[in-house]
Amino acid sequence: MSLNRKFPILILDFDGVILESVDVKTEAFRQLFSFSPDNVDKVVSFHVENGGMSRFDKIRYIYDNILCKSLHHDKYEYLCNRFSELVLNGVLTSNYVNGGKEFLEFFSKCTSLFLVSATPISELMHILTQRGLLDYFEGIYGAPRPKTECIEEILCLSECSEKDSIFVGDALNDYNAAKMAGVRFIGRVKPGGINIFKDKGDVETVVPDLEELKKYLEGLYC
Repeated sequence: MSLNRKFPILILDFDGVILESVDVKTEAFRQLFSFSPDNVDKVVSFHVENGGMSRFDKIRYIYDNILCKSLHHDKYEYLCNRFSELVLNGVLTSNYVNGGKEFLEFFSKCTSLFLVSATPISELMHILTQRGLLDYFEGIYGAPRPKTECIEEILCLSECSEKDSIFVGDALNDYNAAKMAGVRFIGRVKPGGINIFKDKGDVETVVPDLEELKKYLEGLYC
């Protein structure tokens, strides 16, 4: 682990924090459930409103509560695999959030970076490998593990206190995971986007991108 940290450890979400890949997954849900045109808008709305939830849980919820149909195992496996096919190329070619690569290069040298995502871990590792991002992180966590559990494990392994740990996310599920684990939370809201954290008094700050997050952290610790 990094020694003599100047900054707190930083735990980052992936889609919408490091890469501008949220829209890729929104379109994938639209395509995945295009067989039910009367419900597809509800499906997309549910997906958007529940960022940070794994696709596994979303697909089950959609069948139980929107389509109101039984979901057999073979169909479930097909939908999960098809979703991966729909998103992979788009995520591999997505732009960085502004300042993203520079942020990783800078902070990986002066603190411990961890990645906690709702993307399945095997898919996440493939994406990170293809994009040359593996070496920036001291730990990488993905679905099906809950984000709160991942954060708690990071605190244990890094021997770092909650007050010296920050989770950066773009979804209310990220905020809730940080709150349950007791760590600080910084929200990322895309320029022009709706600030879903505005009523959350315990959100430390909200930033539009990683360039501004770098400035914020340097202002606190430099």
